[in-house]
Amino acid sequence: MTERDQQRLVNHRLAVICHAEEVTGNVAQTCRYYGITRQTFYRWLRRYEAKGLEGLRDRSSRPHHSPNATSAEVVGKIIYLRQNYHFGPDKIAMYLKRYHEIEISKSGVWRILERLELNRLPASQKHKTYQKRWKRYEKPKPGHAVQVDVKFITPVGGAGKRFYQFTAIDDCTRLRVLRAYPRCNQKTAIQFLDYLLAKLPFRVDVIQTDNGGEFGSQFHYHVLDRGIRHVYIKPATPRLNGKVERSHRIDEEEFYRMLDGVVIDDTKLFNDKLQEWEDFYNFNRPHGGLDGQTPYERLTQKTQSPPV
Repeated sequence: MTERDQQRLVNHRLAVICHAEEVTGNVAQTCRYYGITRQTFYRWLRRYEAKGLEGLRDRSSRPHHSPNATSAEVVGKIIYLRQNYHFGPDKIAMYLKRYHEIEISKSGVWRILERLELNRLPASQKHKTYQKRWKRYEKPKPGHAVQVDVKFITPVGGAGKRFYQFTAIDDCTRLRVLRAYPRCNQKTAIQFLDYLLAKLPFRVDVIQTDNGGEFGSQFHYHVLDRGIRHVYIKPATPRLNGKVERSHRIDEEEFYRMLDGVVIDDTKLFNDKLQEWEDFYNFNRPHGGLDGQTPYERLTQKTQSPPV
């Protein structure tokens, strides 16, 4: 019950008591008028005489002993994941099971969030209607298509130096490669491509990008020279690069928020931080689109030889 509801309840009970004292002068008539029992009236009166308005507040009906109640420690972890990462019930249940060996249903997580009034997400993460969503797809094998995009980074921690985060994500496994550069042009895009191909543990067949200037003709022909197809998505359709776009939102919510107040004006230091985040994302972070697997676990699953 919210504080507003409690105040409304207190005002009503006080009005009943005043009605009996100032209007009717008769408890039985007041009880008939308000549709309550005399036992209820006298209970409110005793509480009012003992504690004043505070005594008219609704008391908790929670039992004194609840052996099956979720522990305060688990509730604290749920609150932390919700407030810091905006995880939903599914992802919270996944995290608790994977990292803390805590079994709790997503409905149980939802009830806790609802009780604590944490069930509403920020406007940027509200549920979208069916018409505003698009169908998910997934390439059949690692390297079949790798989406590449650039995220402009506002100077971290108030530093004056700008950074550009180049991001690649494998469509099949969601395995990612990240690298920060002080400039965004075709030269850095080519450097990132070579870095990406050296780092991925599988062959890449297609590189998919938007039509940004950094992915112009020099970059395009460099991709072809590496024996890889380069595909541009249709202009003004970022949803076609949806996986890398979504991963940038995860970066904002789960990585850059954690750097709040940390001043980083050195490219090497920034890349060290990005590498830590990349390793966590690929090897430790359960992915909702992969049924709770990490990208590396999905890669292992996709590359295992079928049993003979």
